[in-house]
Amino acid sequence: MKGPVTLYSYQARYGMRLQRLTVDGGFTCPNRDGALGTGGCTFCDNDAFHPGYTHGKSISRQLEAGVAFHGKRSRKTDGYLAYFQPFSNTYADLDTLASRYEEALSFPGVRGLVVGTRPDCIDTDKLQLLADIKSRGFIVELEYGIESVYDQTLRRVNRGHDFACTRKAFEMTAEAGLEAGGHLILGLPGETREMMVESAQVLNTLPVSFLKFHQLQILKGTPMAAEYKERPGDFLRPGPQDYIALLADILEQLRPNIAIGRIVSSVPPRFTDTPWGLLRQDGLMRELIGCLNGRNSFQGRLYSPTTATP
Repeated sequence: MKGPVTLYSYQARYGMRLQRLTVDGGFTCPNRDGALGTGGCTFCDNDAFHPGYTHGKSISRQLEAGVAFHGKRSRKTDGYLAYFQPFSNTYADLDTLASRYEEALSFPGVRGLVVGTRPDCIDTDKLQLLADIKSRGFIVELEYGIESVYDQTLRRVNRGHDFACTRKAFEMTAEAGLEAGGHLILGLPGETREMMVESAQVLNTLPVSFLKFHQLQILKGTPMAAEYKERPGDFLRPGPQDYIALLADILEQLRPNIAIGRIVSSVPPRFTDTPWGLLRQDGLMRELIGCLNGRNSFQGRLYSPTTATP
């Protein structure tokens, strides 16, 4: 789709209408199982992002339930992508990974995989496994949790790795011939508006194909909820309109060939004390496009390779 924002589209990228089906592969995280820590990232509660149809089922049964769920919403599709989303979906030995990926790929109509993971849970052997799947004609995308480009922020949220690890993961993925996108949280403690805008210059230096931006949601019962209660002044909490203006500033700095897959996240209201109400991705995207059009601006307007920060 042409316009002031480079929107991520399966139709444009692969020539097909594809529906993601979220899959819980039964993985965990090195920041939870003791390899790095046991508390996880301070903002994290994976239960907030699990569709109900994933609970307590095999991968095949999850996909079956996902097809039924989306079929009720009358979404037309040419096929499905198995989206391994909860936790770190490359955090296992090769045999385990291959077994779970292959179960998903064998499901009727599945055209490929989207694998969400951490930058410190990838290596050349795992990338080769995914490259081999791609060579069989399947779509393969990785989604890395970037969260922040600032090491001081990553330490504060107990991420367990630095940004150099993130950069290495993207570079290794590109070398393996695989597509990679990333998630970035806007509003993490200690980050100013200027820092968030300047992060675009760092992101420009990564071999990243697409990005998903998320406003920080402070989830009940997490360490971050306690931190916010104690030190609310450390958090930038824009409302929807200010958030749209922030995104517009970021996109003006961002490479125009980085596709934007998402600009907002949502969880069931029971998980958070500060929901944004009924605003959703499609409505906020229309507002973002309107904001850029009102400025007579567009994604990449201020981008220059000479200003990208390595």
